[in-house]
Amino acid sequence: MSDFKKLQVWQKAHALSLTIDRICKRIRGSQYASLRSQLFRAAMSIPANIAEEVEYHLIVARDTKVISESDFVSAISQTITVRKMLYGLLNRLSVPEDDGKVKGSKVRKSPQPKAGPPTAPSR
Repeated sequence: MSDFKKLQVWQKAHALSLTIDRICKRIRGSQYASLRSQLFRAAMSIPANIAEEVEYHLIVARDTKVISESDFVSAISQTITVRKMLYGLLNRLSVPEDDGKVKGSKVRKSPQPKAGPPTAPSR
């Protein structure tokens, strides 16, 4: 999905992660460091799994003022470029082959041997 930010579920999940971030910043005490970390990471994983993971974490970093707007713009632009290239590559690789021929090639794939019946494990 190219524009996950329009999905209401993503918007609500993002709002939840920002709320959890504010709550975690108020949890004091070194004995709760792992709880703070786990709580924040768990909340972020919801919208991150809806969206592209790096892109979402950049959005959180910007919205929590951890990175500057200019760093965000630069990194998000690179992230989107890479994502588009990966989608293009995946689409190209998932195109079904035409009758066993590789596109642009006259070489035919040799047939794969059929698997025999399963054998019992040896003792």
